Amino acid sequence: MDTNIVGVGVGITDRFRSVVDEKVARIEHLAPRAQRVDVKVTHRSHRTGRVEDDTVELTLTGKGPIVRSEARDADKFTALDMAVDKMCEQLRRAKDKRIDARNHPRKATFDKERGELEGIDIEPASVDVLRAVATGEVPVVAAEDDEVYTPVVIRTKEFDAEWMTVGDAVDRMELVGHDFFLFINAETDHPSVVYRRKGWDYGVISLTTETAPAALVG
Repeated sequence: MDTNIVGVGVGITDRFRSVVDEKVARIEHLAPRAQRVDVKVTHRSHRTGRVEDDTVELTLTGKGPIVRSEARDADKFTALDMAVDKMCEQLRRAKDKRIDARNHPRKATFDKERGELEGIDIEPASVDVLRAVATGEVPVVAAEDDEVYTPVVIRTKEFDAEWMTVGDAVDRMELVGHDFFLFINAETDHPSVVYRRKGWDYGVISLTTETAPAALVG
């Protein structure tokens, strides 16, 4: 896996490069299909008397979504350790989820011995119903196409609700490489969306209404 190190306002020493190579081995072990990791070190000098600090940003690219992590500390080596720990934790969670999905598949399967569908909440039509439709006893009525044509195409998707903290939602969003992520805030039970702003800033939008307005009920 290739490693690219960039310093902004700070020089990159040979010692730091060697430490990066050691830490990247942990990431490569968890993401063997990754092709490159970019390491960006930014040094900030504060005019307000605060201690100077270094920010280390890691970006992992390869087959699959881009994974990012960031940490800040007065010492760039400490910030590097923290950023690597965050990325490894994200990769572990993603790996555990993939294993769980393989062990507990959600798609429908057909049991040939029992002749039943599993993993999907539908009931197959009985043989009698199928025979009645085939013979015309039960007529097939075509639905009337009364929809007005429009060039605007709206695609909808539905997912099972997931309760998690805002921090976990940010990690999941970064892991899948999207600009937003929809979830249920585990601290408030409100539907929420975390989204990416400029740089490494994030925002959260939540719906606080727990019941439908009276005008919409019934």
